[in-house]
Amino acid sequence: MRVILVMTAALIVLGDARVMANPSALHKQTTAAADFDSDGEVGFADFLMFAGVFGQPGTGDNAKFDLDGSGTIDFGDFLKFVTAFGQPGTSNYLDSYELMDEEYGTVVSVVVDGAARVIDTNSLPDHATGAFPNDGNPNAISAQTLRYEFPTEPTFTGNATFAQAPGIAVNGVPFEPGTAESVSCGTGENFRIEALQEVYNLGFDFNNAHVQPTGKYHYHGMSKMLVEAYSADEDLVHVGFASDGYLMYYSKSGAYRPSYVLSTTARGGTNCAASGPNNTSFDLAGTSPDGTYTSDWQYSERVGDLDQCNGTTIDGQYVYIITDGYPYISRCLKGEFTVTGPGGGPPPGGGPPPGGGPPPGGGPPPEGGPPLGMGGVMERGSFSSSVRAPFNWAGMAGGPSARGIQTLDDAQRLGVPEHQLPLGTTSESDLSRRTIGILRQKLK
Repeated sequence: MRVILVMTAALIVLGDARVMANPSALHKQTTAAADFDSDGEVGFADFLMFAGVFGQPGTGDNAKFDLDGSGTIDFGDFLKFVTAFGQPGTSNYLDSYELMDEEYGTVVSVVVDGAARVIDTNSLPDHATGAFPNDGNPNAISAQTLRYEFPTEPTFTGNATFAQAPGIAVNGVPFEPGTAESVSCGTGENFRIEALQEVYNLGFDFNNAHVQPTGKYHYHGMSKMLVEAYSADEDLVHVGFASDGYLMYYSKSGAYRPSYVLSTTARGGTNCAASGPNNTSFDLAGTSPDGTYTSDWQYSERVGDLDQCNGTTIDGQYVYIITDGYPYISRCLKGEFTVTGPGGGPPPGGGPPPGGGPPPGGGPPPEGGPPLGMGGVMERGSFSSSVRAPFNWAGMAGGPSARGIQTLDDAQRLGVPEHQLPLGTTSESDLSRRTIGILRQKLK
């Protein structure tokens, strides 16, 4: 009993000192290992279990309490436990790990070495994808050779700094929420096209992802398959690592609301055209923001739970939340970071503009907008389509009709977003081999 009392006092004192001295210590990789009762948090029940075996050999059933691998459950283990106490404990991806999936070709190596987390990835997801090339994206998925290095002990600055590539998913697929597609008007206005919208077809699949000309598959929004693959019983799912070292989560219940609203100011601009070879002109003047363009959105501090970078503090630790509403994935970061991955050098500095991000502008009116077939919408020279069409299952051999995927309801059961649902029945040759296995499992 005396040992428990002494350790409890030490836990309180050292825990407070840890938070005041270094909030980033809350992200140590010990967290998952210290969740001894697997309830999703390193709490007092875990502490009692730890105290009950303190001083004993770290072998057999006690091996899980030997957090430093010294062979004895001692003060070194206690210090590691203090670091993890009070933190979410369900992620198994805070320490070094490797992922290899023969079916999908996924190869990921994450090495945590002191203050650095080095991620080597081929950017192939460990889940089914849509058909590529497709009507909106002429690029084929191919394995990449990518390396990223993020801090394991992030430094919070409080300043919102623009991040073109804000992070990497735990399965090695990059998060890149923004696009390079834009609309320019003869009257001087410029509008950045949003990825997840209903007007322009950028060739996204049911994972809110598509492919760059280099063959790199990347997410512009949350993939339900990613969430399902790494989900536990808890609401918050650890889905990625931000470039500044903080963790990225998804709330299955949608408990955290973003703080962006649509602007009420009508757009301007006449004689406008989207980037690309088929630059048919159209007018945007007088149309209402509807989310088609980045500048349709404005940050409003009091309307949601998250800051302008989609971040918040949970149980003393700063985290980013990926949401189903704009900005979906963080467009800025609040910790120190330097881009060391492909693309070279840091992103442009400074926080996002008050209007919600890159260039000011708006979108086409509901009754108008760019004419069908204007084409030429480009992400780094990649896209050739125009107005967004319903998701095209073509090229995904195996057959939705083989297991009853013939209607919108069938597709909705699989979590395919509404704007990507098929409009009717499809043939058995319309699903890929990679996808049909997933669909069959879900329909059993």
